[in-house]
Amino acid sequence: MATVLGPQHFENEVASRVALPGVATGLAWTPVGGDILFIEASKSPGNGRLILTGQLGDVMKESAQAAMSLVKARAADWQIAQESIDKSDIHIHIPAGAIPKDGPSAGVTLTVALISLLTGRKVRPDVAMTGEISLRGLVLPVGGIKEKVLAALRAGIHTVLLPARNHRDYEEIPENARQQLTFIWIERVEEAVAQALVSNPDVSN
Repeated sequence: MATVLGPQHFENEVASRVALPGVATGLAWTPVGGDILFIEASKSPGNGRLILTGQLGDVMKESAQAAMSLVKARAADWQIAQESIDKSDIHIHIPAGAIPKDGPSAGVTLTVALISLLTGRKVRPDVAMTGEISLRGLVLPVGGIKEKVLAALRAGIHTVLLPARNHRDYEEIPENARQQLTFIWIERVEEAVAQALVSNPDVSN
């Protein structure tokens, strides 16, 4: 298959960007097509503040707040010590780039990045995701599925996590992309966590 398709030029970049816990690969829609979006989370000693940087729009800021609230409420389910949240400041950053950093589609990626950070479990480099979340952990549908999937393919991604309620958009995805990617349709954020994070935590984190 690699001989037919040729080399995947962006695969190494994705792998290097998610080499540490706290970084997840999202999918974004732009006026000129889809693109991948790296969401980075880090922590430092503090008192539970959430710091957001990267020229985020109001909608994405709300998504980050919702993701943080969900992680706090469900910390025990993901074996996250409450103290590690209460006594840390969490910094979420989306590196500068041409992608407009707004719109209701990053909730799943934000949540996965936060859980990765707080559990020390890395995100798989071959996985990218999109979807918004509710405070109950439901994954909500988003737009631009075709464009986002094609962006994942260009970046060397092998598996995409998409909202189950977007399954109706599957027919719009070109057949060659369908054959090269694995699609996982998720209804709840814990399904994304189970699919995206590696099993063993990074003890050095």
